[in-house]
Amino acid sequence: MSNDPINLYDYEERAKLTLPHNDWDTIDAGAMDMFTTRRNRTAFEALTLRPRFLRTVEERNLSTTVLGEKISMPVVLAPAGSHMRAHPEGEVATARGAGMSDTLMMLSTSSNCSMEEVSQAASGPLWFQLYHRGYELTEMLVHRAEEAGFKAIVLTVDTPVPSPKERDLRNNTTRTHELGNFRGMDRPRNEISGTDETPGWDVSRTEPLTWSELDWLRGLTQLPLVLKGIRTAEDAHVAVESGVNGIQVSTHGGRQLDMTMGAIEMLPEIADAVKGQAEIYLDSGVRRGSDVIKALALGARAVAIGRPLFWGLAVDGANGVHGVLELMREEVDRAMAYCGQASVEDLDPNLIGIPSDWGSGSRMTP
Repeated sequence: MSNDPINLYDYEERAKLTLPHNDWDTIDAGAMDMFTTRRNRTAFEALTLRPRFLRTVEERNLSTTVLGEKISMPVVLAPAGSHMRAHPEGEVATARGAGMSDTLMMLSTSSNCSMEEVSQAASGPLWFQLYHRGYELTEMLVHRAEEAGFKAIVLTVDTPVPSPKERDLRNNTTRTHELGNFRGMDRPRNEISGTDETPGWDVSRTEPLTWSELDWLRGLTQLPLVLKGIRTAEDAHVAVESGVNGIQVSTHGGRQLDMTMGAIEMLPEIADAVKGQAEIYLDSGVRRGSDVIKALALGARAVAIGRPLFWGLAVDGANGVHGVLELMREEVDRAMAYCGQASVEDLDPNLIGIPSDWGSGSRMTP
């Protein structure tokens, strides 16, 4: 009998046994009481599937495109910093794993490997996640990403201030791995660090980008622009009016702001506001193939996984990342068959059972 993991939670359990305590806490932690981190899961679990039978589902097509890039399934890797915390090959191993599964990887500004190293290792498409680091550094990062062959810029918008994780504060955790995209640049650590990559969260904040400055960012590159972290219909409407190409609905895994709804609960109002004028993706809390089907049925084109990529890395490097993705593929495929669906790009609209009070906190009523 094989001892291989049979679901993502098996990878999680093995990763927890593999990683040093403080590294595990950093990966696993959410902001404050972790209400949003938990709600990302409970909100998915409150939705149900409505299976359909006696249909032709012998051949099921899981492949799709994201901003024109072909991927073998609607599951991609979310941007996350410091992969070397889980494996010495860091983001290079992650890129190899994504390529083995023929899907997309989003690379964090706060990666330990440089974007050029990751691009060289990748066989699948790459998007570059951007933390605005002031105009000079942002321009440098965007130009390098385009030159290195990245296919989109993913601007994270939901981190106006740092958000220390209480577990990390308690553990007095420090960040020891270098930030590969800034290698050799004699810059203070707090100028180049992400939201929680600096001891004591001493992050130097230049003036953050605002809606009015998106034109400046778009003017730096021919690459499409995705906004990551949009949570409301109001912001989604402004994003579309601003001409963005994609919106990634995300709670940052519950790692920045606590006490919000889960990402999946925010998806319907955002899809309604966007009205097909931009592609929509979702991350935060995706752990099962059925979660993917739920998100797609509610308006997402693809979903991204964050913490699970660390679990795969910790267990078996690139092969572990590949293993996590392949388990997701198998579960998506099985859910498709049971729901009578032949293509992820043509799902029945009534595929999901939604409780009457689900997502009821999405907007205040006057």
